[in-house]
Amino acid sequence: MCRFLAYAGPPVFLEQLLVTPRASLIAQASAAREAKTAVNADGCGVGWYGEREEPGLYRGILPAWSDANLVSLCRQIRSRLFLAHVRAATSGEVSTANCHPFAQGRHLFMHNGQIGGYERLRRRVDALIPDALYPSRKGTSDSEAIFLAALGQGLERDPVGAMTQTLTQIVAAMSPADTGEPLRFAAVHTDGETLYAYRWASDGQPPSLYCREEGEGLVIASEPCDENSGRWAPVPSGGLLTVRGNGEVSLRMLEIDGAKAASPSRAA
Repeated sequence: MCRFLAYAGPPVFLEQLLVTPRASLIAQASAAREAKTAVNADGCGVGWYGEREEPGLYRGILPAWSDANLVSLCRQIRSRLFLAHVRAATSGEVSTANCHPFAQGRHLFMHNGQIGGYERLRRRVDALIPDALYPSRKGTSDSEAIFLAALGQGLERDPVGAMTQTLTQIVAAMSPADTGEPLRFAAVHTDGETLYAYRWASDGQPPSLYCREEGEGLVIASEPCDENSGRWAPVPSGGLLTVRGNGEVSLRMLEIDGAKAASPSRAA
């Protein structure tokens, strides 16, 4: 599965979190420690907010450790809010259109996990995307489909409600197909002001997700990006972490129909 990192707080250079640490996200692309797949070589991307309402976006199919353009951007860009992702493909071929983060207007979204049996469910999941948004479907991944479906559910007006409804509908679509595989969902969505980090799975075993303070800001990551892992706190299974523009941080538990009780075990 993939690895990702998000930051919200006072502006910092992206390299401070994505390049410099010994266990940085770029380092995790070739040596992830808490993933079933240690190598995440199927592309990378970063989305950041600057002086404009809509975010900047860079995505490429090179492995993060060999993408000199990515490293150069990280050394030059300073941002108060950014998302970064290294991909190990579970659905969709290796292409720029399937790399995260995904952007639509002022919104950014990235995901680690999968819709179980997506190959057999793709038409059903794509049907959740409204006609008006379907032209924005550039790739073939389940992650992009989740994002566009949530936008169709009103992500701009009610981010948590829209995402919850989307996951509920996908779980309902999975049951008739009898895939025997879960929906696993560690994801980050932001509208440029508030950041939402989800850790949920239909079988109660979601991908790993951690957070820690970074000065006056907050870092959220698939796994610790430095050696001081004791400073990182796991987001609980079924949890939603919200970081508002004023620095307020809150945690709540999600209620999604079709999910099993949360398990104390942790999936990568």
